[in-house]
Amino acid sequence: MTAYDRAPAFLTIDVGAVVANWRLIRDRVGPGCEAAAVVKADCYGLGAERIVPGLAAAGCRTFFVATIDEGIAIRKVLPREVTVAILGGPLPGAAADLAEHALTPVLNSLDQIGLWAGYAAATGSRLKAALHLDTGMSRLGLDAPAVAMLAADPALLNGIDPILVMSHMACADETGHPKNRQQLTAFQTLSGQLGLPARRSLGASSTIFLGPDYHFDLVRPGAVLYGLNPTPDQANPMAAVVALHARILQVRDVDSPMTVGYGATHSVRGKGRVAVAALGYADGVFRSLGNSGFGVIEGERVPVVGRISMDLTTFDVSALAPEQARPGALIEIIGPHQAADDLAAQGGTIGYEVLTALGRRYLRTYQGEVV
Repeated sequence: MTAYDRAPAFLTIDVGAVVANWRLIRDRVGPGCEAAAVVKADCYGLGAERIVPGLAAAGCRTFFVATIDEGIAIRKVLPREVTVAILGGPLPGAAADLAEHALTPVLNSLDQIGLWAGYAAATGSRLKAALHLDTGMSRLGLDAPAVAMLAADPALLNGIDPILVMSHMACADETGHPKNRQQLTAFQTLSGQLGLPARRSLGASSTIFLGPDYHFDLVRPGAVLYGLNPTPDQANPMAAVVALHARILQVRDVDSPMTVGYGATHSVRGKGRVAVAALGYADGVFRSLGNSGFGVIEGERVPVVGRISMDLTTFDVSALAPEQARPGALIEIIGPHQAADDLAAQGGTIGYEVLTALGRRYLRTYQGEVV
């Protein structure tokens, strides 16, 4: 028996589509702006070791991850001259690891600046870094008083070579939100106060689509690379990357007053058939999709009935012919008829969570890889 024969569910990841999406962003911002790639969380759950080489081969020269361990992992498949930036910055005691693996920390606070400057002084080095300004997220980043302190005392950056000044937007997926312009103005003001000869970056995925004013010198596409829609109020301009299908394990006849699943949350009304598919919340199919989501068989929607179980999801296939819904047949969960964003909307979440939650039990198949 092959891996395909024994696999209950299948996840297909199109690396070529990821690269095409990166090229779309690169071409959109033009030659005066660099297109980086955000590959944190294992490329949003899709496999950094398989995707990052394709992006590098296409010309990407700057990658962003969240943690040092993520940076060390992708450094194994990237040459040292390619920039790998760590969004979380340096933790106490981790500066040597950053330097050893040629990782560039994003410095989010005066404390982190002190850690990195201290390591530079102790080693007699001049170390690259990015500076993150908080322009309205109230999350990571240097706030206005901290920026004023840096501007007043440039010695705080002794030993540090700031190669990038960046910020992050809170509401960029809402094109008309007033906070977008407020953050743009704040970024221009705060970065101007620093007066550093570093490049500037404000645009992540949705921000890129707000227009050239938000592009500056480097953009940081993340979710868009993996096919998620950066403009929810418009058609998705990105190529689809992910397809998810599950096998039917069993089809059974049902009739009232039978119920389906835990908690008896679905009551059968009249004669029908239900198909039990081999995936559940352990595989990233959210429990909130119970009695609200749907799958697709041969282009026809089949609604989820009952609660999502750990390993199983039950669909109403009463409207289909028996030969369409049979043991071994495949149900599309993500694909041409239902994007990850659509599945997220049914489950009351966002496409980011759908992708990063995709489980490890799927038989993963990669297409369009660089060989």
